[in-house]
Amino acid sequence: METPSYRIRKGDTVVVISGADRGTKGEVLRVLPKAGKVVVKGVAMIQRHTKPTQQNQAGGIVKREAAIPLSKVMFWDEAKGEATRIRIQVKDGKRQRVSAKSGAAIA
Repeated sequence: METPSYRIRKGDTVVVISGADRGTKGEVLRVLPKAGKVVVKGVAMIQRHTKPTQQNQAGGIVKREAAIPLSKVMFWDEAKGEATRIRIQVKDGKRQRVSAKSGAAIA
């Protein structure tokens, strides 16, 4: 069962739990819910060979982040200082993300 994409959002801090970048923390730049993937700053760096355009006159080799599966990342709980799962709690009719380890609400 894969992690639902609505639990991890753009701007969240996550930690990579498996693969070549294991243990790396970074900010989520983009979530791709249909593909079940996420783009994390500084993780899974690839090189793209780009042609010169009007915006990028030089062209050349550009380093950027590749998408990795959502199941390879966990939310980083600043309060506890460790990775945690996220629960969805309904409070006053509104859905709220809550850290499973600390119980703190996530903005």
